[in-house]
Amino acid sequence: MKASFIAVVIMVVSGQFSLAQNNPAEQEVITLSKDKWQWMADKNTGKLNDLFDSKSVFVHMGGSWGKDRELEVIKSGGIHYKKADIHEVSVQIIDNTAILLNRITLLAVVGGNEVTNPFMVTEVYVKTNGLWKLGSLSFTKLLTPTPQDKK
Repeated sequence: MKASFIAVVIMVVSGQFSLAQNNPAEQEVITLSKDKWQWMADKNTGKLNDLFDSKSVFVHMGGSWGKDRELEVIKSGGIHYKKADIHEVSVQIIDNTAILLNRITLLAVVGGNEVTNPFMVTEVYVKTNGLWKLGSLSFTKLLTPTPQDKK
């Protein structure tokens, strides 16, 4: 009886764990997004150039622009994405398009001033020739920070 109960508990816990896991394509996009934040912090415009689609768009609090300007802003330090603390991430894949949402606290240097802001970031990736390319990156500033954002 005791062994049966333990077996049932293990099955339930295992089932819940497997439901929480992402499928391989979702995990690939999540990993790519995490790598992107590090490349932005490192100002690695070579890796970012490969990741950003030629038609990609970027929406910031101060405006929107395309790939070339985003790379120049990163390279020049106009915006230095020092550290993105990721609190939540989700991804939905529709055919060859992945929509990833990150709730982050971003430490950045903008115009020479260090700032920290809570954002919901929307990233749209499109799979082309077997590779995920970033098509859009949009920052939405959250008006009510969560406890993690206040740290």
